[in-house]
This record gives sequence, C-alpha cells and structure tokens, in this order.
Amino acid sequence: MRWIEFPDPQLQVTGLPWFTENAPEVWRLPARARGAVRPPVWDLGTHPSGARIRFATDATALSVRLHYKSVGRMNNMCAIGQMGVDLYANNVYWKTAFPTEPGPLECPYFSGIERKRREISLYLPLYHPVQVVAVGVAEGATLWDPRPFALKGPAAFYGSSITQGGCASRPGLSYEAILCRALNLDFVNLGFSGNGKGEPEVAALMAEIPASCFVIDFAVNCDSVEACQKVYAPFLAILRSRHPRTPIVAITPIFSTRELFEKSAREKWAGLREVVRKAVAERRAAGDHQVVLVEGCDILGPEGHEGFVDGTHPNDLGFQAMAKALEPVLRQALRL
Repeated sequence: MRWIEFPDPQLQVTGLPWFTENAPEVWRLPARARGAVRPPVWDLGTHPSGARIRFATDATALSVRLHYKSVGRMNNMCAIGQMGVDLYANNVYWKTAFPTEPGPLECPYFSGIERKRREISLYLPLYHPVQVVAVGVAEGATLWDPRPFALKGPAAFYGSSITQGGCASRPGLSYEAILCRALNLDFVNLGFSGNGKGEPEVAALMAEIPASCFVIDFAVNCDSVEACQKVYAPFLAILRSRHPRTPIVAITPIFSTRELFEKSAREKWAGLREVVRKAVAERRAAGDHQVVLVEGCDILGPEGHEGFVDGTHPNDLGFQAMAKALEPVLRQALRL
C-alpha cells in the first residue's frame, strides 16, 4: 500500500468550510469560534457530520487509518452511525470503518478488485470526533480530482440533532447525504444536537459560507415558543444581510409521535410551526421571494410514524422520506 498522509492535496475535503483554518482537525466550526459559541455547540462542532474526503482512483485496494481518542455509546443510535466512516464508490455504498475501542484503527475497504477509475467518497462520523491519519491505495494506483459538483457553492444546513444526523444507521444515510448525492451537490452540516437554538453568533458564522442555498430547521431545539420568536426572524435576517439573493429554505418541525399523546407537545410544536410560518410570510411580504417555506409534516408526518427511532429522531426510513420530499424543493430553488 502507498499511504497518503492526511491532509494532502490529493484528498479533497468537502463539507468543512473552515478546514484551511483547522487542518488537520476535521471540525465543523473554525477554531476561532471556541469561546465565541456555547461550549455544547463547540463540542458538537468537533463531530465531523457531513464532512467527506473525495478523490477518484483506479486503485485495486484501498484502506484508511483513523484514530479515536474515545468511543461512545448512544441509546438511540448504533456505533456505526455514531462513529463510522462510510466508503462510497461511484455513489454506491461499499463498507464502513468503525472503532470498538479507543486508539488507532486501520480498515481495509477493498482489495484485489478490477483496476478502473472510481469516484470515492469517505463520509466521516455523524456524532463523534475522529482524527483522519492517512488513506492507503495499492502501489501503482493513480489519483485524480473527483468529478465536480453541479454547483460551486454547498447547500448549508442548520438545525437540531435531526440535522446533525440522528439517528441514521451510518454516515451516508443522513437526509442531507442522501439528498445531495441525488442532486450532485456539496453540503455543509451545521446541526447541533439539542443546541441548534438560533444564536446570532452561529448565524454570523453560517453567513461566512459561500452557500448555494441555506436550509434552516432549528425551531424544535428552542426551549419555548417565545424563545423561538425571539431568535427565528433575526437568524434569517443575519443570513440575508450577507446573502441578499441566496435561496433560504425554512422547514417547520417534522412530526413527533409525542404529539399523539402529549397535549403540551402538540401545543408547543404547533406554536413553533406558526413562528416559522410567520417569519417566512413577513419576509415574503417585504419582497424577499427567495425564502421558501416547507412544512415539516409534509416531509415526515404522522403517516410516516415507522420512520422514527424514538418517536422524535428519524431512522433510515425517515431520512429517506425527508430526502425524497426535499429533492424537488431544492431542485426548484437552485434551478437544477
């Protein structure tokens, strides 16, 4: 094997807008944000959800070297989804590397296969930090730049644990990953589990991204309807001030099975949805027709009750449904 130490120009890193500031760390926020955002947001930002390493190669064998300072265990998410690194070849899933104990990990993805060009994408963990050490290819293999995306700018997503990827069974099955493979789009995942609360400092960081569109779905993380009212419209305004013509897709909270049997949940979710609707309506009434409203229950509603792990977080069925429903929305917004 020929080992290419990470980072290397032959290994394109996508989904990490501040990687040039942070390298070799695969963090979702710039190092300068430490102390500027709340500690839970920073800690979750060290989980590289949505980050990918991309290249094309004719290698007959391919491996990866990773290092995990710790391993985690979540009740509602399997270890592969939490900590794994998926390999896709030509947009087809092949295998996942994942740890069983802290320390170094070397995982062979394939060997002895036919020599021909393949587009490789390594999807990094959704819910756990990792250090990428090196990518190994068979001696004599050629590496090329990967094929370009349909648009130069990524789709940038901000929201809750659902946005971060909870609870996909592996990294390539977050709804953003499924959706953006279908559209051949780059994407940035700024979902922060339980902590996507619409803070202005996070909005300002997000506004630094030269995005093709912004997808906003954080209302469910707000502590109350009143708290959501205070931050939602200002969050949109911060993005719009830096990106006057970039499409913004605002999603009301998806269905939760709690709404079936908890009156307080029904009332809160209804109130949160109305906050999002009102903020979008006000912007459109003011002439901003690049803001699009998507009803969360239209992309995963009561009829999709089998699409949940714990009543709140989608499983793979749920994420497939969300991606399928959002695909025509982004196609139209981005004129693809």
